[in-house]
Amino acid sequence: MSQEHIEILKRTLERERQSRKAAEKILEEKSRELYLTSQKLEQLLDEKSSELQGVFENIVDAYVVMDVEGNVLKFNEAATKLFGYDITREPLNVTKLIYLDDLDYAMASYAELLEKGFFKDYEARVITKSKDIKWVHINASLVFNKDKKVIAAQGIVRDITEQKASEEQLIKSESRLASLILNLDSGVLLEDEDRKIVLTNHKFCELLQIPVEPELLKGQDCSNAAEESKVLFEDEASFVTRINTILKDKKTVLADELLMKNGKILERDFVPIMKEGVYRGHLWTYRDVTLKRSYRKSLEAQKQKYSSIIANMNLGLVEVDNEDTILMVNQSFSEMSGYSEAELVGKIGSDIFPINPDVIIGENKKRLEGESNSYEVEVLNKLGEKRYWLISGAPNYNLQGEVIGSIGVHLDITELKELELQKEILLEQLEKSNIELQEYAHIVSHDLKSPLRSIDALITWIKEDNREILDKNSLKNIDLIQSTLEKMERLISDILNYSSVGTETTENVDVDLEVLLSDLIHMMFVPEHIHLSVHNTMPKIKGDATKLQQLFQNLISNAIKFIDKPQGTIDIDVLEKHDCYEFSIKDNGIGIEKKFHDKIFKIFHALNKSKDSTGIGLSIVKKIVNLHQGEIWLESEPNVGTTFYFTLKKDL
Repeated sequence: MSQEHIEILKRTLERERQSRKAAEKILEEKSRELYLTSQKLEQLLDEKSSELQGVFENIVDAYVVMDVEGNVLKFNEAATKLFGYDITREPLNVTKLIYLDDLDYAMASYAELLEKGFFKDYEARVITKSKDIKWVHINASLVFNKDKKVIAAQGIVRDITEQKASEEQLIKSESRLASLILNLDSGVLLEDEDRKIVLTNHKFCELLQIPVEPELLKGQDCSNAAEESKVLFEDEASFVTRINTILKDKKTVLADELLMKNGKILERDFVPIMKEGVYRGHLWTYRDVTLKRSYRKSLEAQKQKYSSIIANMNLGLVEVDNEDTILMVNQSFSEMSGYSEAELVGKIGSDIFPINPDVIIGENKKRLEGESNSYEVEVLNKLGEKRYWLISGAPNYNLQGEVIGSIGVHLDITELKELELQKEILLEQLEKSNIELQEYAHIVSHDLKSPLRSIDALITWIKEDNREILDKNSLKNIDLIQSTLEKMERLISDILNYSSVGTETTENVDVDLEVLLSDLIHMMFVPEHIHLSVHNTMPKIKGDATKLQQLFQNLISNAIKFIDKPQGTIDIDVLEKHDCYEFSIKDNGIGIEKKFHDKIFKIFHALNKSKDSTGIGLSIVKKIVNLHQGEIWLESEPNVGTTFYFTLKKDL
């Protein structure tokens, strides 16, 4: 090998050595970069893991992780607070949280999760540790390991209990409004922009002689309704033309008068419904104003226009916010109060109409709690006149179900209040008259009984002193006189009792009718041939014990008196009703003809002219039953028997 060749090899070897060193240096630098990069990635991974942990720990909604068997692996703080369980101290399976009625839905949703890997908008009820039932909204997904095997499930759980309650309140308000419209005394027809019926009510069907239920008209096309209905009106052509003009103009029309062939006069309103400047439909309202036109001819000349259905019913409508600022009033309220709309809108209601602050605070609290009610207030109108209003108030909700104010319907009841005042005065006078009458009855009773007793004593003396002298006819006549005197005294006593019923102010107390009836039966004389039975335990009721005893005593005495059978029976029974007890006293006596069933309760209407009957006993019975807010009637068949029925209120 030549020297030159050797030099070439040396130089080649040197170049290779230099290239190897350069490669090693590059490799060393790349290794260092790779190491630094891995360190940064580990640091970044730790930071992201820490950030993600912080997100789940601090998220407002509950975050839950569970294994495929449903065992909870992780709760964030919101989940612990929502469900009430501390999983670091006690194990928990999600099946323990499922509300029983939602179990099938929960299992179906879990199956969907396993099939699709996720589910959204799951809404159901859960049971917390404290046994509270809450509504929740859940979005969930599966968790996989690196081998794509399902190892867990995770979900975001939101408490929507309050939202559900608000939705329910809104539905109730809408239901009340729909019910109100359905039963309004004005006919209502709501059509969309294509003249399809959205809503109508019973009054509309009645006025337009449509023989179907309002619900069946929903969705019907009204395009040809005018042609079909024109036969009801005097001017058929004008009826059709007017409707077409109104629909074409799409402007509000009030108090449009229609004369029907049956003589009725209707007023019609038309209100277009616009949303963001776009026509969305219209509302027709119809009212029968025949009587108004008959009694008030001036209304026909004036053609007074009403702004709303409630205004047409002379009811004032006011809307206020939660600070009592007036947002809207209708024409009727302006007329009631004397203030114009401009004078009211934007003002604080309690500043214009000073009302007891306690009443305002209480009513505002009820509205915020979603409560509707009616109450009366005393106000001064713009002229300073004292007026009385009956207000029916209801909360007003926004789309989120929050109470943003209230709506009140106002009725002026001043005339009614004045009548009530007159009634109170008359009642006071009547009470005074009743007292005087009662005193007079006692005086008359005493004054009448005294001479009767004197006559009876004199007759007895004459009879005793002249028994040997008087013949049989004379003694018989004397006995007849004494019998008549006894009947006269009983009649006076019964009249006094009848006049006393309802005039005494005895306080109602708890009366055990079982004890009362037992004592009464032991006290009364029941002949041996008559069997008296009580079939059920008598109840306890509120009432006047003395009058109730008199009630049973009179009816049982009547039954005993008119039993003409060798073996008599009297059956006493009671049946519990919803708000009263129904009693019956049945006998197998002489019976009463149907034509006398009403007459026997009238005073002095005795069907049997016996010496023991004054014709007042059943009148007293009816008066006592009426006093206890009950009713009395009978069923009877001559020669078979009679059953008296009467009811007594459970609570007076």
